[in-house]
Amino acid sequence: MHVKKGDKVQVITGKDKGKTGVILAAFPKKDRVIVEGVNIVKKHTKPNQENPQGGIVSKEAAIHVSNVMLLDPKSGEPTRVSYKVGEDGKKVRIAKKSGEVIADPFKK
Repeated sequence: MHVKKGDKVQVITGKDKGKTGVILAAFPKKDRVIVEGVNIVKKHTKPNQENPQGGIVSKEAAIHVSNVMLLDPKSGEPTRVSYKVGEDGKKVRIAKKSGEVIADPFKK
C-alpha cells in the first residue's frame, strides 16, 4: 500500500471528495483505510458497559485505499508515491510532485 497509519491524506473521489485527514488504521489485506473525519456512518448500539444508555453513535468507516492520495510534505498537495532504496539500504517513499522524501510517521 502507498499509505501507512499516521499519514496525512486527501480523499480524491466519493461523497467526501476533497476532505483531508490522518489515517487512523490501515488494513492491507483488505486494501482499506480509516481516515479521521471521513466516511462518517451512524451505528446503532445496544446498551453495554462502556455505553449504558445505548443509542446511535457516529464513527468513521473504512474506505478503499485507491480513493485516497498522500499529501506532499513540501506543498501540501496530493501526490503519487514512488519508492527508492536510500543510501543506508532502506526503502524510502518519495513524493512524485516535489521529489521530497516522505518521512515515516512513527520514526524520528
